[in-house]
Formats: sequence, structure tokens, C-alpha cells
Amino acid sequence: MRKPIYSLSRKLGRMSWNKYNLYNIAHKELPNFNNKTLFQQKWVAKRETRAYHGDEVTERQFKNKFFDPKLPTVHSSADAGQAHPPVAVLSFAELERRLDFVVFRSNFCPSIYAARQLCVHGKVLVNGKKLAYPSHKLKDGDVISVDPQAIQFLKGEKGQELDFTPKPFSQPFLFVPEYLEVNYNTCQTVFLRAPISRPGRTEIPSPFPPEFHSLAFEWYAQRTK
Repeated sequence: MRKPIYSLSRKLGRMSWNKYNLYNIAHKELPNFNNKTLFQQKWVAKRETRAYHGDEVTERQFKNKFFDPKLPTVHSSADAGQAHPPVAVLSFAELERRLDFVVFRSNFCPSIYAARQLCVHGKVLVNGKKLAYPSHKLKDGDVISVDPQAIQFLKGEKGQELDFTPKPFSQPFLFVPEYLEVNYNTCQTVFLRAPISRPGRTEIPSPFPPEFHSLAFEWYAQRTK
């Protein structure tokens, strides 16, 4: 029997504001790697990061369509002296181009699974055209529009101004990544560019440290040669 997505025993973090998922993330302890081999460390890191970043994407799809061993970065002379994070934090950067990811990152729905349903049910437009494919990869400058009546957080009568009423426990997670520009008055988002790594920080939201992403990157890089 398949365990539920928000299993309190497995404690795998997901892209969701579900209260059980947020409990798992808040109380999650990183595994102890002192008694594990390098292979085990990479596998655990891959398992944990993939559960959060695109768990609905199969391993074959991820390796063939979204994993790129050549990762971009930004490091200017003005940033000299600041610690530069491992570029491997961008291992899942291509997933951020997916339509369902952008809908979720824009805070138009409470989970990646709800974002996928919005796309499938035709509630999302890309450059003014209905697109029912959650896996569609957006290009720089693409504009997505979401039907306001389909957004769970907007309450009110049709034809009148709607009120934004998020759940209290989800408010700490309501932020927009730098590679998106969101207009909540029109329920639209512009995909500006791909996420990049900057000295001292990375733009992709993740509950895992850079070391975890580095191990996961090595796992996939060794299997895509």
C-alpha cells in the first residue's frame, strides 16, 4: 500500500502548505552522514531533494528533460570576499520553468498538486492562450494568467473585488522568488529568467542546505554520462 504524500513517518518535505507537510519540514532533522558511505550519502540526498523538487516528475523525465550537468552562475568582482555557494544548488533550476511550478511559486495555490490541477482544468493562460499542460517549460518573458475564481485564497462574489485570505500557518512561506514578477491585482506572473546562484545565497526556495544539493547533483551527474 502506497504511503500518503504527507506521511508523518517518512517525513519527506513537499512543495505544499499543507499543515502536515509544514510540520514535517519544521521538525525534520538532517540525516547523520558520519556512519554512511559516500554512495549512501548521495542516495539519501537525492531522495530528500527530489521529494521536494518535482516528486511528480519521474526519474527518467527529470534526467532527460530537466537535469543539466552544466550549471550557470554569477560571480562578479563586486562580490569578491563573499562566500559563493556551490553551483549545484541549481540542480533543479530547469524544473522552475515548468508551468505548474511557476503557478505555485507565485502563491496562486497551496501546493504543487493544486497548481497541476489548475493547469489541467484550463484555469491558466500562457501569453493569453489556454495551456492545459503542467509540464510546459516557460521561456523568458512568458506571461501566465490565472482565473481569479480558481484561486483558493481569493474570497468574494463574482464581479466584485475579492479578498485575499491565506491560512495563518502558510503566511511565512508567502514570498516570490526573484526570477518571477507577480501582479496580484491581475493574477498574472511574468517569468523573467532562469534562477541563478549568487554569492552567499541562491534563488531557488528549498528547505535543504547546499551540501545536500551538491550530493544530489553528483548522483545524477554520474548517471547521465
